[in-house]
Amino acid sequence: MGDDSEWMKLPIDQKCEHKVWKARLNGYEEALKLFQRIEDEKSPEWGKYLGLLKKFVTESNAVAQLKGLEAALVYVESAHVAGKTSGEVVSGVVNKVFNQPKARAKELGSDICLMYIEIEKAEVVQEELIKGLDNKNPKIVVTCIETLRKALSEFGSKIITLKPVVKILPKQFESREKAVRDEAKQLAIEIYKWIRDALRPPLQGINSVQLKELEEEWVKLPTTPPKQSRFLRSQQALKAKFEQQQAAGGDEVDDNDDEPAPQVDPYELLEPVEILSKLPKDFYDKIEAKKWQERKEALEAVETLAKNPKLENGDYGDLVRALRKVVGKDANVMLVTLAAKCLAGLAAGLRKKFGTYAGHVVPTILEKFKEKKPQVVQALQEAIDAVFLTTTLQNISEDVLAVMDNKNPSIKQQASLFLARSFRHCTQATLPKSMLKAFCPAFLKQVNDSAPEVRDAAYEALGTAMKVVGEKAVNPFLADLDKLKLDKIKESADKVELPGKKGGGGSGGAEKKEKPVAKAPPPTEAPAKSSGPPKKALAAKSGGPPKKGKPASATSAKGKKGPEIKEFIETELSIEVCEEKSATVLPASCMQLLDSANWKDRLSSMEEFQKAVEQMDKSEMPCQALVRMLAKKPGWKETNFQVMQMKLHIVGLIAQKGSFSKTSALVVLDGLVDKVGDVKCGAKAKEGLTATAEACSLPWTAEQVVSMVFAQKNPKNQAETLNWLANAMKEFGFAGINVKAFINNVKTALGATNPAVRTAAITLLGVMYLYMGAPLRMFFEDEKPALLKQIDDEFEKMQGQSPPAAFRGVKKGGAEEDGEEAEEQEEDGGGDIMDLLPRTDISDRISQDMVDKMGDKNWKTRREGLEEVAAVISEAKFIQASIGELPMALKGRLTDSNKILVLQTLTILQQIAIAMGPALKQHIKSLGMPIITVLGDSKTNVRAAAMTTLQAWVEQTGMKDWLEGEDLSEELKRENPFLRQEVLGWLAEKLPTMRTVPSDLSLCLPYLYACLEDRNGDVRKKAQDALPTFMMHLGYEKMLKATAKLKPASKEPVSALLEKARAVMPAKPAPPPGKAGGAKSVSGGASAAKSGGSTYTSGVLGKKAPAPKANAKDEEDRSGVIFILVPNGKEQRIKEEKGLKVLKWNFQTPRDEYVDQLKTQMSTCFAKWLQDELFHATDFQRQVKAIGIMGDRLEDELEGTISCLDLILKWFTLRFFETNSTVLMKVLEYLKLLFPMLSRENYHLNEYEASSFIPYLILKVGESKDVVRKDVRAILTMLCKVYPASKVFVFLMDGTKSKNSKQRAECLEELGCLIENYGMNVCQPTPAKSLKEIAVHIGDRDNSVRNAALNTVVAVYNVCGDQVYKLIGNLSEKEMSMLEERVKRSAKKTPAAAPAPIRQAAERERSQREHPSNPNATFMRKPSQQPQEEVPNKLKQARTQNTEREHSHPSIPKEFQLDLDMIENDHTRVSELPDLVQHRLDELLEPIMMPEPKIRSVSPHFDDLHNSTASTINFVISQVASGDMNTSIQALAQIDEVLRQEDKAEAMSGHIDQFLIATFMQLRLIYNTHMADDRLDKKDIFKLYSCIIGNMLSLFNMESLAREASMGVLKDLMHGLITLMLDARVEDIEDGQQLIRSVNLLVVKVLEKSDQTNILSALLVLLQDSLTTSSGSPMFSELVMKCLWRMIRFLPETINSINLDRILLDVHNFMKVFPKEKLKQLKSDVPHRTMKTLLHTLCKLTGSKILDHLSMIENRNDSELEAHLRRIFKHSNFPGIKSDRGTEKGQDDRMSKAKVSDILSEIFKKIGSKENTKEGLTELYEYKQKYSDADLEPFLRNTSQFFQSYVERGLRVIESEREGKGRIQPSSTGIPQHGLDSGSAPLNGEEMKPAVYYERLKILRQRQGLENNREGDSGPTRPITSLLSKPSVASSTDMLQSKLSQLKESRESHLQQEQSHSPTRSSSPSANLDDLKKRLERIKSKRQ
Repeated sequence: MGDDSEWMKLPIDQKCEHKVWKARLNGYEEALKLFQRIEDEKSPEWGKYLGLLKKFVTESNAVAQLKGLEAALVYVESAHVAGKTSGEVVSGVVNKVFNQPKARAKELGSDICLMYIEIEKAEVVQEELIKGLDNKNPKIVVTCIETLRKALSEFGSKIITLKPVVKILPKQFESREKAVRDEAKQLAIEIYKWIRDALRPPLQGINSVQLKELEEEWVKLPTTPPKQSRFLRSQQALKAKFEQQQAAGGDEVDDNDDEPAPQVDPYELLEPVEILSKLPKDFYDKIEAKKWQERKEALEAVETLAKNPKLENGDYGDLVRALRKVVGKDANVMLVTLAAKCLAGLAAGLRKKFGTYAGHVVPTILEKFKEKKPQVVQALQEAIDAVFLTTTLQNISEDVLAVMDNKNPSIKQQASLFLARSFRHCTQATLPKSMLKAFCPAFLKQVNDSAPEVRDAAYEALGTAMKVVGEKAVNPFLADLDKLKLDKIKESADKVELPGKKGGGGSGGAEKKEKPVAKAPPPTEAPAKSSGPPKKALAAKSGGPPKKGKPASATSAKGKKGPEIKEFIETELSIEVCEEKSATVLPASCMQLLDSANWKDRLSSMEEFQKAVEQMDKSEMPCQALVRMLAKKPGWKETNFQVMQMKLHIVGLIAQKGSFSKTSALVVLDGLVDKVGDVKCGAKAKEGLTATAEACSLPWTAEQVVSMVFAQKNPKNQAETLNWLANAMKEFGFAGINVKAFINNVKTALGATNPAVRTAAITLLGVMYLYMGAPLRMFFEDEKPALLKQIDDEFEKMQGQSPPAAFRGVKKGGAEEDGEEAEEQEEDGGGDIMDLLPRTDISDRISQDMVDKMGDKNWKTRREGLEEVAAVISEAKFIQASIGELPMALKGRLTDSNKILVLQTLTILQQIAIAMGPALKQHIKSLGMPIITVLGDSKTNVRAAAMTTLQAWVEQTGMKDWLEGEDLSEELKRENPFLRQEVLGWLAEKLPTMRTVPSDLSLCLPYLYACLEDRNGDVRKKAQDALPTFMMHLGYEKMLKATAKLKPASKEPVSALLEKARAVMPAKPAPPPGKAGGAKSVSGGASAAKSGGSTYTSGVLGKKAPAPKANAKDEEDRSGVIFILVPNGKEQRIKEEKGLKVLKWNFQTPRDEYVDQLKTQMSTCFAKWLQDELFHATDFQRQVKAIGIMGDRLEDELEGTISCLDLILKWFTLRFFETNSTVLMKVLEYLKLLFPMLSRENYHLNEYEASSFIPYLILKVGESKDVVRKDVRAILTMLCKVYPASKVFVFLMDGTKSKNSKQRAECLEELGCLIENYGMNVCQPTPAKSLKEIAVHIGDRDNSVRNAALNTVVAVYNVCGDQVYKLIGNLSEKEMSMLEERVKRSAKKTPAAAPAPIRQAAERERSQREHPSNPNATFMRKPSQQPQEEVPNKLKQARTQNTEREHSHPSIPKEFQLDLDMIENDHTRVSELPDLVQHRLDELLEPIMMPEPKIRSVSPHFDDLHNSTASTINFVISQVASGDMNTSIQALAQIDEVLRQEDKAEAMSGHIDQFLIATFMQLRLIYNTHMADDRLDKKDIFKLYSCIIGNMLSLFNMESLAREASMGVLKDLMHGLITLMLDARVEDIEDGQQLIRSVNLLVVKVLEKSDQTNILSALLVLLQDSLTTSSGSPMFSELVMKCLWRMIRFLPETINSINLDRILLDVHNFMKVFPKEKLKQLKSDVPHRTMKTLLHTLCKLTGSKILDHLSMIENRNDSELEAHLRRIFKHSNFPGIKSDRGTEKGQDDRMSKAKVSDILSEIFKKIGSKENTKEGLTELYEYKQKYSDADLEPFLRNTSQFFQSYVERGLRVIESEREGKGRIQPSSTGIPQHGLDSGSAPLNGEEMKPAVYYERLKILRQRQGLENNREGDSGPTRPITSLLSKPSVASSTDMLQSKLSQLKESRESHLQQEQSHSPTRSSSPSANLDDLKKRLERIKSKRQ
């Protein structure tokens, strides 16, 4: 017992390992209890037992083993980590449990196996159980079979893979043990339930008695397929459904939604047989023997071998050639039959692998159908049918079409019958329109054949096609057939029984079979893979109308629906019938006057005609009758152009509105073409042609028009027709255009003597080039060189452009039809263009002699043969796919022992690829795969040539066909290290660019894993590189499962590599952005662009891309993403460079290894085609185009661009070392887009990116071309936003060490800019060290470098003053004198105000709409390309205008100016505050004299600004603009309460502007933010709108308060209200209409109650703004004008209260922006009429006195307004104008004033120029001294505040100098540098109320989360003087912007008054000292 007590104390896991069995038993029991208690499947407790689980099941003690098995079962069921133990535990169960005598042990062991299957480990369990079948112990074998049977029964054939089970089953029937045989029988019965007859072939070899017993059992089984009853963990949803069905009544529940088990193909269960080695040794001799008996003997031997149902893959080329020769040339029909049967057997046994030989066999069989003996024909039919199942219809279509015109009726008949049988195996997908388009014309010929059997065969073929793809798809090709023939075709279609429609034998009913196939149709290339069920796809797809796609052909109109097709055959009506029909719809007077001799009668007749047509319904409109009436005499010979114009217009109307047929079109086309070149009628003629093309399709219309116009001799008509056609192609797209017909006419036009015709023809060719690409040029190669150059120039212009999306002719069939049509176009559009190329059939030229030469023993003879082939291909240029016996001959040469011939063969194969185009696909198996074999050659140059050839082939064929079948995996199977590394590298490059791959790619996995462990390091590396690209298509799980078949030693390292690859697996390329039906044009011209934003489409569909050899693959590539996101890709590259695994990007000139390294790195994350373009060796235009594409995709592929940024920048550095300026400019253009985008995204360059790019960018700053230097410096400016300026400084310092003097000078200039903009902290490593290095350049021999160095040091001096002399160290005397001179000069140039403060980061992050203060600085030079707000923002426009006015004068830095756009529109970052700007504080030590504003006295309400009532109102108003709707509503409610009580409402006086500003800010917030936010309840928004409108109505009901609203505020308020009325989203809100009515009422109140001058002025300015803004809604302008008309109606009552001077000034400004001519050019004449009415009304009301109100207008003589007013008086009977004498007197006065004006104008011009400014100021001073009463105000009115202060200051300086007072201190400036601009002037003579702007500032502060409860220290506002008195137009936002500075100045002025009682500094030095001390203390306390 002592021992017992000892182990009893041990933990459970130790007990389970104890040597005492009782301890282990106890441990198992406790473990079982523990496992049952643990609820969390991921508990760490499970991990303790992970290594012990195998011991649980392999326990040696039988009693303990039972408990161990129970515990193991619970563990497997409950533990998340149990799956890791599957292999070892199941192996233990098989070997140690299944041999136990106890049934309970076996049962538990079996349950454990099944539980492992349930937790997704079916493959491991199945593998171990199958291994157990080889055990010598029969008990184990029996239990393994029994467990397999249970697993199959419960989990079904989807989970349990039957192929390996069926493979071992026959062996179990041969066992000696009866128990094994019986269990095998039960397993066979279970398998039969799931796969039915597919089990029969594999079991044909077992004992006949056993087979008979099985047959008997199989018959007893129910016909319904079994169902899965136990489910995997991942199938829990399915399990719940199954249980629900069981509860609902078991089998009777419909299970349509369940996915049945996949149908098993018997072929897949068979073992392949190798027959080539079993052929008789003398077979090839016998088959050539003269005696037919010997040939028969040889064929019989082959027939026997070919009967094997599945054949091993191999080289059957020689055998197939021998059999083909017998079929084609043997005279003995018996042998022909035998050979045909052999071919059928080979095709059936090899299936897809026989596809390589299909192209060689089919033509021979088809030709042999001339034999009439039934047994021969039958054998040939079986053979060709078997061959068809190994290939695709597309691959053999050319061969079949070639015999369709054969003279022998038997061949034609059998070819049609073959196609009919083939069509039955097709679906809509595998029988596309392109195939029908090719075959139907041939069938239509045969339908009219004289031989009845040929006709019947054609009917059958067409009927079958109709059955498969539906009538709608076939009907367009049958348009010319009569009804009798159509009926026969339909009859044939009804008779056709498609495979799968009949019941399915023993397969359990057709319904059950049809389901899976409808979901997953079989691959098109292998229809034979599942002989039964897959063909159900036809049944599933052909019932009912299969597609809504629009039937179309080259000659029939696209997009017409069924009923409209009949109109194409509309019969021609007689003129009498037409007149009758027209009389019923046209007025009688119209009919009578149509042919009147008087043109006015004809014109009125046309007007009536037009009205009638416009009112007609489509169904009532007799189009043909109407156009024939138009063609009545004089018809198209009409001489009056007005009548003719109207006639042509009516033609267009009829074509647009009616059912316009081709018959009708033919009536009008002559007239349209005849007038197309007419100057007056040409435009209408073109409109008519376009309308006709829309009705009858462009292809047909264009063909008619071109043929008509070239039958004429009028060159003008010809040129204009070609121009119309070029434009029409862009509008309609290119689909269906008969290019061949056009080419002939274009050639005629190119040869025309008239240059306009030639130019139009070349333009048309340019448009065609957009769609066709380079192949178009082939048609014109024989033109004269000069003409060809013009064509090439036109093509070059189009290079890189995409054809525009078609917008005409695409909506007829609905969006869904468009989608289908576009899809079909995508499939076959490419072929259409390539079909147009004149291709040569060279099969006749490949003679037998040539083939024999290539196979000769002498290598020189072989070379001759190859040279002859190359000559044939070169001569042909473009060849057809049929090339005779050439493929087999060339294949032999690829394995030639002479490497020169191998290289020659590869060159020929490249030639063939280019010459054959996409048709090359059918030769992939026969010639493409042997190219891959050559990649295994030991010689590098041979491998390189093979890879080039392979790439050329893939360019034409795409990748998909190369990956299908086992061919590629067979190549990888070869243990050749060269071949493996080349193929894997090629796959790693190509796979990432593919969206989908064939499933056969998984066949390569075993060999890929073998390569991971290859002894060759290069192979291992390539395999590792390829892993992620395989994984992106196959998935991690599938690849991990494939490792189960590896050896245990290999499994772990491969799994680790898979895990690693998973981390860097690239994302799949996105599908083309044009997949949606609506986005695709019928033309198929170009894939629709992108995703939300501007998307670039880099290629066009099919062959329409401009690339010379575009193909389907290119299209797939170029429409996808260009940057592939590789997770952690950039980080990995950084890590590799740091670890020195790759070359560090640091070089003087780039070597080849750097380029190769970059290519390798780019290959994983750049689209292949883009990389090819970027690294194109010869054509720099390709690089330019690629950069353009990258630029266009910048916004769309933002994330991808950033992930590949390091590689993009590195590629650009390579371009910096090239001399091509075009590429360089394109690079710089891209960089100027890139860096602002990175800045907007808050992306910052890392050190890795910066160090590999910036040094090389700085090299280009020394470029000789100014434009390049300018761009590089602009980029350096932008760079500082994404990379610290201090680090850029270091790179620039390195740049100053260059030998290039330009580079040194530019770098020094940039250093100066950096110091100016960022201060001294930017100098690294220290200011002293860097400045010493800069100062060295003062002594440079180059003048520009010296100047730049001096400028930079001066920039430092401006920042830190005299300290600069200490920093720069010792300079020579000469250099120091130069520096001091420069410093003095710069001081003179600097304005008297303090130096411009340093711009800091806060300003840099603002929008760059402002220009730099220093014209020499490049920082802030380029305005950013940020998109403007979509909603027209009038405040922003006004600010922008003011900014533009400001920039016409020396710019002033605005440190204290707020960016209102940013603050007002950013409601998200409430808590984020901008960093405070650090300014130079020296200026604070200098006194500031504040200007005195010249404005009216401030309202008395503002004297009490800070009393309690005002503060409360201010606070509430500030909350009105809150971003929180509830806060705003509460504030509005409080204000409404005040406004509704008359005694309290007066408290709002003085706050009206402030309240209105807050209100329209809230309106703008709702419009831009709340309405766009789907998360907000629209009822809340409605409530807020209601509160705002209610408050406004209350306010504007009180006239006294309403009149306080200023013009700028009213302008913005009206803008907000009108925008609200036009907001379509408001209508979607409940009661939205009621809201709009309330707004309407409010607008009326505003117009009535506001100050009439202000509201009229506001409306005029608003109208001007709305007409100026192109993006504005026309409805906006219309509503503004309605308001103006209402105001005009009020004028008689309000004229006395209006300030006419202001109104006339606004009208003058309006007429200045919109002169009479410009106003008339507007689409609407209402603005013109509005202005005329306003002025006319004013004249009428005021008479001639109105001319006295033009005082505010400068240069009245130049004003259009005065002239207009005088014209009104001249033509009206208003009160007269002043007498002549008075007029003359006024003119004299004006003349004397004009002289004064001229003198002052000259003086101010001098002041404004840099050179004469001093002289100008002196002259002005002297003038003022002479004429003390001279009025300067008119000359200063339009200038900026800065200029005015500069003039004042200059005059004071001159005055003080002349009086001997010396210079005035710079601090005595009237206005500081951050003062007002011209937009800050008193507005329209109104009061300037600082409190309004102070309160608006409060609103903005509250929005940013700042407190508003602190009262300011400013005292009463002093009147502010200003030189400006001219009213200017500005919005309330401008007023706020300009007043912020005034508020600041007034506070500083007040503070200054408190601190010093003395007005001057000089009078009290002690006071000055105290003053300075106080200021310094205050600054220190603030900084702390």
